[in-house]
Amino acid sequence: MKALFKSAPRAGFELVDRPDPAAGAGEVVIRVLRTGICGTDLHIHRWDEWAASAIQTPLIPGHEFYGEVVDVGDMVHDIAVGDRVSGEGHIVCGTCRNCRAGRRQMCIRTVGLGLQRDGAFAEYLSLPATNVWVHHDDVTPELGAIFDPLGNAVHTALMYRVIGEDVLVTGCGPIGLMSIAVARHAGARFIVATDVSIPRLEMARQMGADAVVDVSTQDIREAQRALGMREGFDIGFEMSGAPAALPAMIDNMNHGGQIAMLGLPSAGFDIDWSKLVTHMLTIKGVYGREMFETWNAMGAMLQTSATLRESITRVIADVIPARDWERGFAAAESAGTAKIILDWTEL
Repeated sequence: MKALFKSAPRAGFELVDRPDPAAGAGEVVIRVLRTGICGTDLHIHRWDEWAASAIQTPLIPGHEFYGEVVDVGDMVHDIAVGDRVSGEGHIVCGTCRNCRAGRRQMCIRTVGLGLQRDGAFAEYLSLPATNVWVHHDDVTPELGAIFDPLGNAVHTALMYRVIGEDVLVTGCGPIGLMSIAVARHAGARFIVATDVSIPRLEMARQMGADAVVDVSTQDIREAQRALGMREGFDIGFEMSGAPAALPAMIDNMNHGGQIAMLGLPSAGFDIDWSKLVTHMLTIKGVYGREMFETWNAMGAMLQTSATLRESITRVIADVIPARDWERGFAAAESAGTAKIILDWTEL
């Protein structure tokens, strides 16, 4: 099979022939149709400090995908050849305390698809059947390819009750944009989005934000005043990892506000711990998706809401043949772009 391959610990990938995977006991083989390019994949491609510390080569990267089941191993139930699927990229041990308690997203021995195990940037992929998600018919290949980051957005947006609440979203990358659409679908009152990219702020409006703030030139309080908000935000989604974002969010939260923090900080920063205490704020880290409550929630919402499907699909900026993967990665690296999809039927 053809695959994007990192043969050694250095920058770049190669599109080469690799052995086809086999379906072991409890596994399935999937013919990959579409893959999404994630920020993690960009790190691995650049082979930056994080990648050098976290990834071992040789490796086929990629963890966002949509495909068709072509082989089923022994002891596999409820999945059949021909099913159209995506998959949970966190492969867990099943025996640690969290796994046994049903909190598999907190497994201490997680193996990452496309990080510590060959991933989806290939014509075929093997995956434990317990990680496979079978799609409804109304999920397109492109939409199915971004179920992984959509799960991050849904996990963050549904961390707290948002019905009737005022929501601040800091960071309008693809996951931040999708979180806006989910919060709107879930019944938030006002949603304010911040970023420094004008194209991404324009997309935030399309996703359902009531106001957007370019934090390089504007203050978040201006949006609050424009919307007639008399108090601070009830809920915050920190999606950027920018050092200034969380302190700014804390400054604009109502007493008792709740913050879900998905963005990985790019550098250290200080926050006003006294305000965290006296304003009785809650900050909770968010990582990945709940297995599989988040998958069920996003599948159900998309199945029942054409409006939400249309909103989430807007995040896809382009679909590029896999043979032109270098152009795809260059586009994904561009500031302000949305999601780039590779089409593995075009090699």
